[in-house]
Amino acid sequence: MTKPLSLGLRERVVAAVDDGMQRRQAAERFGVGIASAILWCQRARESGSPKAAPQGGDRRSRRIEAERDFILEIIEQSRDMTLIELQAQLAARGHSFPVASLWRFFDRHGITWKKRPRTPQNRIGRTS
Repeated sequence: MTKPLSLGLRERVVAAVDDGMQRRQAAERFGVGIASAILWCQRARESGSPKAAPQGGDRRSRRIEAERDFILEIIEQSRDMTLIELQAQLAARGHSFPVASLWRFFDRHGITWKKRPRTPQNRIGRTS
């Protein structure tokens, strides 16, 4: 994703429109898109500044974070549960989360455990 255009440019476009220039003319004069000039003027009218909205970041984790206590309780009861089983438990409560979201949840909270099958001990003595 590209960086937003500077606040100074946005303010100059909005000022030109406020001085009577049409939005399309202001966009052409300052070399920006027509839609951008329209949106900047609209944002300046609504909020008082044509400042860019924040970009990036996590927008969806609050859904799974709302179930944090339930997920941690289930994991505490059964440490050998797989992500698929946890996904089924959440689906039974009416919540649908992809396995990747569950993975990111555990990564975000620093919860890890390694599951490996039990293997019999080596019958042959140690080799040096």
